[in-house]
Amino acid sequence: MGNTYSQFFPPAPQLTEANLPSQEGKVFVVTGGYSGIGLALSRMLYRAGGSVYVAGRNETKALEAISQMKVDAPGSSGKLTFLKVALDDLPSVKVAAQQFMDTESRLDVLFNNAGVSSPPKGSVSAQGFELQMATNCLGPYLFTQLLVPLLLTTAKTAPPATVRVVFTSSITTDHGAPTGGASSLAAMTTPSSFQQNNYTHSKTGNWFLASELARQVGPQGVLSVAHNPGNLKTPLQRHFPPVLRYVIAPLLYEPRFGAYTELWAGLSRDLVMEDGGKHIEPWGRLHPNPRPDLLLAMKSKDEGGTGLAAEFAEWCDRMTAEFR
Repeated sequence: MGNTYSQFFPPAPQLTEANLPSQEGKVFVVTGGYSGIGLALSRMLYRAGGSVYVAGRNETKALEAISQMKVDAPGSSGKLTFLKVALDDLPSVKVAAQQFMDTESRLDVLFNNAGVSSPPKGSVSAQGFELQMATNCLGPYLFTQLLVPLLLTTAKTAPPATVRVVFTSSITTDHGAPTGGASSLAAMTTPSSFQQNNYTHSKTGNWFLASELARQVGPQGVLSVAHNPGNLKTPLQRHFPPVLRYVIAPLLYEPRFGAYTELWAGLSRDLVMEDGGKHIEPWGRLHPNPRPDLLLAMKSKDEGGTGLAAEFAEWCDRMTAEFR
């Protein structure tokens, strides 16, 4: 109960634009980087001198946001670049990753920030997957895997645990996920008639993907974590019923607070390689008491767990294999 309270009313952020060190020389990708939390995060990284790829599907909105960020920080030594990607269209993901790899020689932090919540019932991706699972998990999984070689190359010459991948999860993993995260892989990946269930499975899946990526790339120096950015006023609620938006409005914070959570997840010096796969809470702190059943899901059967996280990552791999 105490942790639930602290997620709705978090302690003060530890890392903000006020004390963010210079990010000159570093390269970042922020999916959904031109609205909501992503825009706030892109602005902070750019102000600090970082080279920021603002990734998303809407070029017009992205270029408008980039123009405004440059106006707001005229003295920045950073760089802002639009990267066109539609996470719910897997060929688009491959093209974007290749374009980035052809342009850049390093990638310091990949912020898998973009997501969708509670779209109209029956919404599917370009490849026919339930839209939330496609946008929140399959697209980010493929994007990340395609960029892994560059992340590993960057990690070879970077300080330990400074090259990172940040997956965006949610408070719903604590309070909405069925016991074990889901009773089985089929329960996670078979679309439900209730959109909130589909969202919960996708956000639990984000934590599972962070955990499995930590196993994959952690030994080679890349830190992978998941985070709950917080309860925020963002376009993510655009599909919510009007009554629900009215009810939750008093509990929502400005998007910049979610960016503080992501800043800490992506840049805090308090995190070390041993934190790979862990879950970060608003506005930047490790989850004090994750649900035991979710921790078991992220352990292999040889480790005494259920192996569900590994099964889910393998499913994502199969579903996206032809687009590698």
